[in-house]
Amino acid sequence: MTSNRGAAGTGIRGSASSQLNSPRGVFVDVNLDLYVADCYNHRVQLFQSGESNGITVAGSGSLNPTIILRCPSGIILDGNKYLFIVDYGNDRIISSGSSGFRCLFGCYGSGSQSNELNYPSSLSFDRFGNMFVTDSFNHRIQKFQYLEESCKNSKEKLLWKMKIKLLMGSN
Repeated sequence: MTSNRGAAGTGIRGSASSQLNSPRGVFVDVNLDLYVADCYNHRVQLFQSGESNGITVAGSGSLNPTIILRCPSGIILDGNKYLFIVDYGNDRIISSGSSGFRCLFGCYGSGSQSNELNYPSSLSFDRFGNMFVTDSFNHRIQKFQYLEESCKNSKEKLLWKMKIKLLMGSN
């Protein structure tokens, strides 16, 4: 293993393009670009490979402020370069698309019903496109099933069933 060095941030809390404030989640793409869920700056920063200054791609200070984030905690970039953001403080999952950002799940506030989240903290996909969300304060992992047929007629249709499966929890 080679020596350790910082990949993003100065080590000093702040909101400048080179600084982070409580980063929570990271994603590295095939170009070795680093996406950071910058929680207390309420933004997602893109640090292109070898660059020390980030570009705000979502949230506070972005060039396309169509979505307001409150403490993003997780981020994934899919093969089509669409972002999936865990918006911890707003209890929802956001995604980018051809028409900008939109809410996928937890869009109407927090709660414990099957279509609600309560402080989600991370997300992941399986090889079939199903989305798994850590629903922290509901003490469960939710699975949103991918619907392959949902995008045949429209690119903007929801791609996952709202039917949620409880995988783990303390009920």
